[in-house]
Amino acid sequence: MIITKRALPRRTFLRGVGVAVALPWMEAMLPAMPTRQDSRAAGRAPVRLMFLYVPNGIDMENWNPAYSGPLGELPRILKPLEPYRDDVLMLSNLTHNWARVLLDGPGDHGRCSANYLTGAHVQKTDRSIHVDGTMSMDQVIANGIGNQTRLPSLELGMEDPRQSGNCDSGYSCAYTNNLAWKSPTQ
Repeated sequence: MIITKRALPRRTFLRGVGVAVALPWMEAMLPAMPTRQDSRAAGRAPVRLMFLYVPNGIDMENWNPAYSGPLGELPRILKPLEPYRDDVLMLSNLTHNWARVLLDGPGDHGRCSANYLTGAHVQKTDRSIHVDGTMSMDQVIANGIGNQTRLPSLELGMEDPRQSGNCDSGYSCAYTNNLAWKSPTQ
């Protein structure tokens, strides 16, 4: 402490202490990763990506548009997406060869669910799970753009929570009940 013969007004001291105390506090209040509000404040919305999977089929006449190209009039089932029509890219008539039987016999749902976003063949087993290759497409994208939102990836489903045992002709329940794969075994 330096002692001078001048008096320091109490208000000056309090203003100085207030700024000194507030600076570290204000920095600590800033999020470490950008949030949706930060993106909007910067004038851009965060990038979002959504995959839909319906394993038991869809009424295709009311799902697929009767035309190709930019989305115009949406079919009945997709009407709730009308406000977002310009932001939707709809891909159809795609197939994954590794989801086919390929000498494995029955188990379409077990193969197809795990194959949907990985494009990989799964082992027909109910004991140890392994999706050949690596992570699913949604997780690859989440690793690239996931810092734009609070949660890098959000997986929602209406399947039962079983993760082990035989759920489909020898395929593990983990295959049947999970589309997103962070690694070949998770």
